[in-house]
Amino acid sequence: MRKLISLCLAGCLWCAGTLAGAAPLPRTIAAVKPSVVGIGTHLRTRSPAIVFHATGFVVGDGLSVVSNAHAITTLDSERMETLGIVTGKGDRLEFREAEVVTIDRAHDLVHLRLKGAPLPALTLAGSELVDEGRELAFTGYPLGIQLGLNPVTHRALLSAQTPAILPTPTTRGLNPRAVATLQRGAAFTLYQLDGTAYPANSGSPVYDPETGNVLAVINMTLVKGTKESAITAPTGISYAIPVRHVHELLQQGGAQGGATK
Repeated sequence: MRKLISLCLAGCLWCAGTLAGAAPLPRTIAAVKPSVVGIGTHLRTRSPAIVFHATGFVVGDGLSVVSNAHAITTLDSERMETLGIVTGKGDRLEFREAEVVTIDRAHDLVHLRLKGAPLPALTLAGSELVDEGRELAFTGYPLGIQLGLNPVTHRALLSAQTPAILPTPTTRGLNPRAVATLQRGAAFTLYQLDGTAYPANSGSPVYDPETGNVLAVINMTLVKGTKESAITAPTGISYAIPVRHVHELLQQGGAQGGATK
């Protein structure tokens, strides 16, 4: 009888430990979501007026936003098209103008600056690379605003540290961005994740499930190629830019990414 009671107690303790270990992510997601925004353009005479390009996230003093540089498109200045962030919930969208502070083409990152009231900001982790095998999470807008603005969170394992340019059997496998990177000799380390992300996830923060500290930024173009292939033939593999390059980006623009942990 004592043995049975001991086994029951051990089972209860194991379950409690498992639940306690699983509990941080829901709390972290709730804390992260207010800092995740859309990146897009607004043109009053267009239908729809807002066009969604990527995901981004707020850092520093609540007025700095980080995303992928490829999300920044040429604006139709004659028709007064503006760049900015998209916030809100579902079909209740709000557009807020932003200006480009710094673009890092080599690492496909951009620093945008807002005016007005600050938004909740995420904390950047330190600049050291994250070990393989680490459990991570990322939150973004994989479908853009097609079905309304609804943030989606995925868990992912950091499966490898890989070069930004993957080897291909022939030069036909290299897109112009990859060729330019090779010519500059500027290949750098990316994180390979075993989670599926879509083009509109580009710019999503990759973070520690327990603390919410940002460890990387999702990027779906440096390696994957075209948007069409990423949508029609998702591989279950995603890539992310280490946060050390976000620190460098913000320093170039004279901003700080918040307390580093």
